[in-house]
Amino acid sequence: MNSNTFRMPAAVLLATGAVVLLTGPPASATGGTPAGGEGKSGAVVLRTGLDVGLLNRTVHVPLKATLNEVSAPAKAEKTALTVTLDGVEGNRPVSVLRADVATSKATADKTKAEAEANLAKARVHVPGLPLLSLIEVEKVTSKAVCEAGKKPVASANVLGTVTALGKKVTLSAGGPTKVEVPGVGMVSLELSSTETTSTTAAAAALRLKVAVNPLNLNVAQVDGEIVLAEAHCESPKGSAPTTKAPEQPDIKTQTGTGTGGTTTAGSGTTGGSGGSGSGTPADANLAETGGGSLTPYITGGALTLLALGGGALFLTRRGRTQ
Repeated sequence: MNSNTFRMPAAVLLATGAVVLLTGPPASATGGTPAGGEGKSGAVVLRTGLDVGLLNRTVHVPLKATLNEVSAPAKAEKTALTVTLDGVEGNRPVSVLRADVATSKATADKTKAEAEANLAKARVHVPGLPLLSLIEVEKVTSKAVCEAGKKPVASANVLGTVTALGKKVTLSAGGPTKVEVPGVGMVSLELSSTETTSTTAAAAALRLKVAVNPLNLNVAQVDGEIVLAEAHCESPKGSAPTTKAPEQPDIKTQTGTGTGGTTTAGSGTTGGSGGSGSGTPADANLAETGGGSLTPYITGGALTLLALGGGALFLTRRGRTQ
């Protein structure tokens, strides 16, 4: 995410000598999903986009730098940022940020993208004001979570005390807090804010719009923007994972082998208990009509009994007639 540089005419800067600290929406939180199906996320602890005007020149020296800027998957834990600007502070390194804790982390896959940035005990300086912190914060955090199939969530917090140009500031949810700074100007601070769409989320803990005229160390004016603890993400392209219903067992038709006890599904055919070899169609027909290998013996026995019974009846009738 790229910060938009805040510019003011030099005459206005010199007339007002103001430092404006705003916590407006993140630089961008636009719709759309990555083409590869995976989510995207990124975080940065500090981002500067400043123009430094020099007393002995009619030029502006750009001061564009970042600390712990990462894109998924990555993390960083540096706690200091120094830069060197030609013609500023005797060409010595300028300490922009020093902190006890400064971490950023970003992760992303096909189900979720997440980013967070944390800053604790931090002091921010700008060229021309080396002994006076532009802002000091106890702790600031930001987090953005974009999960497939769910609404993205963004959060940002400013915890503990905040000091602007040496004066302690109490932030209020009811509106901007203004602080008068003799010899420098006015400071206006607002609470951090977040921005979300259907597929993206972004948060910035503090966004500082700077307009100062130090008139010191060859620095005539400094204007631009500084962002503290920024996080953003885009949701994965796929839908949320769902729980699959248990699969039904795959029942296959079994073929009878005539070795006993084997049932052919769907036909009701049962092989003989003492047979050997494969069952024949004739056997199958016998099985369907109740026949089997004992049927001829049973039929023969029945005929024999019938013949014997007939002969006995004949002899009985004959004895009665004699």
